[in-house]
Amino acid sequence: MRFQPKRLLGTALLLALAPIASATTWYVIGNKASSLSSAALPYHQRAIELDRNFASGYAAVGWDYASMGQLERAREYFTRAFQLRDHTSEREKLAISADYYFNGTGELDKAAQTAQETIQNYARGPYLLLGGVYENQGLFEKATESYRQYLRLYPDDIDAYGNILNSLLASQRFDEARQTIQQVQARNQDNLVLHNALYALDFLRGDSVAIAKQQQWFGGRPEENVGLSLASDTEAYAGHLGKAREFTKRSIDSAIRADSKETGAMSQEIAAQREAAFGNISEGKQEAAQGLRLYPDSQGVEAEAALAFALAGDVGQANSLAQDLNRRFPLDTQMQTLWLPTIRAQLALHRKNPSEALTDLQTTAPPIEFGSISFVANVSCLYPTYVRGEAYLAARQSTQAATEFQKILDHSGIVWNCWTGALARLGLARANALQARDSQVGDADSARVRALTAYKDFLTLWKDADPNIPILEQAKAEYAKLQ
Repeated sequence: MRFQPKRLLGTALLLALAPIASATTWYVIGNKASSLSSAALPYHQRAIELDRNFASGYAAVGWDYASMGQLERAREYFTRAFQLRDHTSEREKLAISADYYFNGTGELDKAAQTAQETIQNYARGPYLLLGGVYENQGLFEKATESYRQYLRLYPDDIDAYGNILNSLLASQRFDEARQTIQQVQARNQDNLVLHNALYALDFLRGDSVAIAKQQQWFGGRPEENVGLSLASDTEAYAGHLGKAREFTKRSIDSAIRADSKETGAMSQEIAAQREAAFGNISEGKQEAAQGLRLYPDSQGVEAEAALAFALAGDVGQANSLAQDLNRRFPLDTQMQTLWLPTIRAQLALHRKNPSEALTDLQTTAPPIEFGSISFVANVSCLYPTYVRGEAYLAARQSTQAATEFQKILDHSGIVWNCWTGALARLGLARANALQARDSQVGDADSARVRALTAYKDFLTLWKDADPNIPILEQAKAEYAKLQ
């Protein structure tokens, strides 16, 4: 979330005119200021201005930026808090260490261990952080229980409901997620995280009227770029590439106006991926390069860009980014077990070496395969799953390929409106068509029927798609040949 201009002006005047107070006082005021991180941020910043060794103050600023989607800025403050942890109590030291492992180095096992140690030793442990760690590890049932423990202690923390909603969605517990939203709104509480989840639920049940209503809620707000990015993904999911491009541009412009270039660059990199995956190679490369220029220092932007270049077959750029990510984040669990293996596997596919790709992807097995990605609106696009499906196709292992693409379709509460969800339908069709070609007569007929059904599913989804999208033209040709 970003500052609302009127709130920013009022806070600035307050900070300038308020009497001199201690760093701890400003820290406490920030904690009580609002559930909005943008409202709390100036107070927490004032606290660390007054006390440059105030470790918990730096951690608070880190959480403010993290909640606003500015993860690289957040990482700096979590790192500084960790460096100053010896100035704190034992309880604060544990909490700051858990924050650092989760948001700084990305060491999920260490973050979980430290959070659990804190919970064992103190009455009010970091259940919210532990739930986030479990989410990133793909352990959504554990995450949901941790969030429930937190909400029992802090029932009025509306932002925490966003965490539990994502876990419920990822577990395909859609009715429970909607009931949770209704319970919160019945208390006259409302914010971005609730509408983000409502958008997902409305998309998953195909309710275009409700989706439009959610889109209106985002309009004119500081979070408008989030809604525009969601709209872009939804249009691309249906093959409306021209509309998707328009929404992406508007999302980026909105993010820049809101001083959130990192989220804007993220939208551009996701657009680059789908351009490449849809067969528009030059457009994919161009979008990926533009996203990097907009915000080059972000872990998320760089990872998404590396995959975009890999999908576009730009070996040099993808390799260069992968090497930099490996150097910068050698301990990061998701970087080392999800992102880098997927990028390397996609490059192996470009070299027509599917066996190497499948070897690269061995570390991406469940549950980490389903892990939540912190810097996207949905839970995850399941990139490793999609690339593994493509690798099995290239290796002519049709049954295994079908399993991977079906896995994406079966986890719609994780994928939402990501382009992988749309193309998984085509992947499933191709896997069954391959099985029909390679099987005996009886099995071949059954596989052919499944292939025709899957092709129809994809072509129905893209019935109003823009013409001349390369992958659509290929799908139509394949379907006609199979009939």
